[in-house]
Amino acid sequence: MNTLLWVVFPYLAIATLIGGTIWRHRYDKFGWTTRSSQLYESAVLRWGSPLFHFGIIFVVLGHFSGLVIPKSWTEGVGITEHAYHLTAVFVGTFAGVCTVIGLAILILRRRLTGPVFAATTKNDKTMYVLLGGAIVIGLWATAKANILGDGYDYRETISPWFRSLFVFQPRPELMADVPLSFQIHVLSAFLLFAFWPFTRLVHAFSAPIGYTTRPYVVYRSRDTPSRTGLRAARPGWEGPPKRPVKSGRS
Repeated sequence: MNTLLWVVFPYLAIATLIGGTIWRHRYDKFGWTTRSSQLYESAVLRWGSPLFHFGIIFVVLGHFSGLVIPKSWTEGVGITEHAYHLTAVFVGTFAGVCTVIGLAILILRRRLTGPVFAATTKNDKTMYVLLGGAIVIGLWATAKANILGDGYDYRETISPWFRSLFVFQPRPELMADVPLSFQIHVLSAFLLFAFWPFTRLVHAFSAPIGYTTRPYVVYRSRDTPSRTGLRAARPGWEGPPKRPVKSGRS
């Protein structure tokens, strides 16, 4: 069971994430979209969307630093375990709360706004369950262990196990004594990753990062001729200039 949960299932989820994303990009390019519902309602969306997206960005960054960066590296640059723990708990909890509130607003909006609810598919509903479940369970595990409990250093167990998967030397024994709440959170996250390519969440792989570095769009005014020899612009409703009529005897 240890091998099934902490070796086989993670690899299947990662393979499905990669393979499903490639398949979706190749055969469903026109479906690669968030299916935005802003046209139906924008007032509530204006509150829920920023809360969720900015919150989830900090949650992802926190998970990356905790799972990918070894503990010895942070200690090597002078960050003590106590300082790292305090920062991770309080910043992570704040980001998690913002994410949960934002997601709750988006779900309520989708349920209570008629046109938005009518455009919601079964796939969307399943996605919201998996996404919300992974986030809430993670927040609950963090609060239970580090705020209500004596604390738990996941960088001694979960982090080395996670990195071992990517060097193809899995160490499932590290997950044997991990608190149940963290185990459920990890499994729910991998289940979400396996389902990810087949939902609207796939748009996260198309974030417009290049927008921040693209060149400015140059606008030129046509009110005044910019070069000698160009005639002045005229309103579109005016016809072509009339030719002068020459007077004279016939």
